[in-house]
Amino acid sequence: MFRDEASRHMEELFRNKVKKDNKIYNAYMLIHSEKYNIHLNMAEGVTEQIQSNPMQQFHIASIGKLFVSVLTGILFEQEKISYEDRIKDYFNNDLLNDLHVYKGKDYTGEIKIKHILNHTSGLPDYFEDKPKYGKSMLEMIFEEPYRRWKPEDIIIWSKANLKSHFPPGRGFHYSDTGYHILGLIIERILGCPLNKALEEYIFRPLHMDFTYLDTYEQSTKNTGFPVADVYFNDINVKGFNILKDDYAGGGVISTTEDMLKFMEAISKHVIIKKETFERMKDWAGFFNFFFLGIDYGYGLMQFKEIPILQPKKYNIWGNAGSIGSFMFYQPELDTYFIGSLNQFRYHSKGIRTIFKMIDILTKLEK
Repeated sequence: MFRDEASRHMEELFRNKVKKDNKIYNAYMLIHSEKYNIHLNMAEGVTEQIQSNPMQQFHIASIGKLFVSVLTGILFEQEKISYEDRIKDYFNNDLLNDLHVYKGKDYTGEIKIKHILNHTSGLPDYFEDKPKYGKSMLEMIFEEPYRRWKPEDIIIWSKANLKSHFPPGRGFHYSDTGYHILGLIIERILGCPLNKALEEYIFRPLHMDFTYLDTYEQSTKNTGFPVADVYFNDINVKGFNILKDDYAGGGVISTTEDMLKFMEAISKHVIIKKETFERMKDWAGFFNFFFLGIDYGYGLMQFKEIPILQPKKYNIWGNAGSIGSFMFYQPELDTYFIGSLNQFRYHSKGIRTIFKMIDILTKLEK
């Protein structure tokens, strides 16, 4: 009885939220709980005039950072990389020259892999930071939506146009630029493109049959439905190349069911060891403060209890994207929440949707 009632309430909440918000054109949400015997996979809205389907693929945006972080963890376990490695040691060209200059001092040689993973490198973020002069990346994207940006192009542009924020390890600043560097490091270690590395080490072993990195080429993986549309206000940006060019920062396309396989593999210590996962929770330090009540580890976000402001029931870990995409696990409820609202700047609304689902589960449990 609990399962049926909870499922009905959560489905009503999801569908009503989508229908009432005129900026959400399509949305997806999977709620899975072995504890409550719930597996609720929902879709609402349209893509290319086709009714959304729960099996549909969609861009997962910055959730892709957790895939790259787990891949780094696998390489760490194989002793092919160390979290203490300096990023400059992996490059023999001038790509990283003057990468991180802060108050006249070059800190590039002090940036370590761990600094990239938990955004404490001090490097700028090419997508959100405002340039010292000229146009922002967002402005250029809308002027030239079909321009291709290689990872190296973005790094070079960031060096020329953006300012570093602090010495490595001395603060927190979210940086997609940093994850581009990490993607290139992984390619150098394995001698293959990042999409092939993700396929070999994560997607294929976990039977994620509809997940791929969209950066290099269009995948043959498809569900029979078009990839979901993505919106910036009222503009459909699905065809913009910057989505695939987000590379290691968020160029993955997946489905809710595939993402569930990934999250279960992490939480049950199938794909990486428990000890490695604990290393990824490097958010104890003061400098890893993301937002109030949110810590950031190695590609891993954690919402934590704040007396009065944020109750313990909202303690979840996973990752989220700027388009309202989310992939989280609540350990006490043994419940996964995965999906996307496919609208830029909707990251907080995606999280609030999860919290409302948690409210339903905890209220009905009583």
